[in-house]
Amino acid sequence: MYKQKAIEEMKLVFKDVPAGIEHTLKVLKNAEDIMEGEDLPEDEKELISIVAVLHDIGVVEAMRKYGSMDGRYQEKEGPIIAKKILVKIGYDPVKTDRVCFIVGNHHTPSKIDGLDFQIQWEADLLENLAHMKLSQDKDELKRYVDVNFKTAEGIKIAYSRFDL
Repeated sequence: MYKQKAIEEMKLVFKDVPAGIEHTLKVLKNAEDIMEGEDLPEDEKELISIVAVLHDIGVVEAMRKYGSMDGRYQEKEGPIIAKKILVKIGYDPVKTDRVCFIVGNHHTPSKIDGLDFQIQWEADLLENLAHMKLSQDKDELKRYVDVNFKTAEGIKIAYSRFDL
C-alpha cells in the first residue's frame, strides 16, 4: 500500500527526469529480487522497497541548489524530501526515521548498519556497476562485488548479471 503511494510521489518529483524514474524502478526491482533470498517480514520488505523508491529523491533538489548530483548533496537533500513524502502518505514515523537515515547515507557504505541498508546498497550497486569503469575488468569487478555484496542473493545476482 505505502510502496505504491511512494512510487507515485517519486514520479512527481522526477516528472522532468525520466532517467531518474527508470533508475529508481530498476533499483526497486533489484531490491525485491534480493529480498526473495532473505527471510524478512512483510513490513520490513515494504520499508526496503520504500527506501529503494526514495533513495535518490534528493537528486533534483541537489541539482537545483548545487548544480550537482554528487552523492553528498543527494544525502543532504534526500531525507528532507523523503520525510515530506512519507508524512504525506501516512507512513509510520519510526519507520520514516529509518528510511530517512538510509536515504541520507546511501552513498556512504561505512554507515551500513543493517540488512535493510545492505539490500539497498546492493540493489543500487547492481544498477550503478554497469556504468562504472571497473565493469570492464572482470577480476577487478569480482573483487568489488566480493567486498561490497553481503547477501547471498545479491552476490548471486551480481555474479550472474556480470558473468563473474
